Amino acid sequence: MIRILIGFISGTVSGMGMGGGTILILILTLFLNVEQHVAQATNLIFFIPTAIAATIINYKQKIIDIKTAVVIAIYGVIGALIGSNIANNLDSNILKKIFGIFLLIIAINEIVSYKKLNIKKGKKPY
Repeated sequence: MIRILIGFISGTVSGMGMGGGTILILILTLFLNVEQHVAQATNLIFFIPTAIAATIINYKQKIIDIKTAVVIAIYGVIGALIGSNIANNLDSNILKKIFGIFLLIIAINEIVSYKKLNIKKGKKPY
């Protein structure tokens, strides 16, 4: 039952374009005690069907810039090959720390963006 809930939550967040895989990795490592390498590899399998579903919906709504998407996809594949090799050669604890730093950077960016957006609108940041 917990796996169904994890998939549903991650899929919903992923469909909204907010990084469902990041949530999935976090939940797998924190609540199911899955090793970081396994969680990240599981995320890659999870990503395929969720990305296809989201792509179909967004394509039907004509909100995908195909030219940009193709260029990003080509170089994304190259980056994924390099990143996979790096991750496979890293100790799980180091990989976990790098992932934590990544989450921290995302959190700081979101807070700063939120503050800037509200300041532009003339609202108090909190």
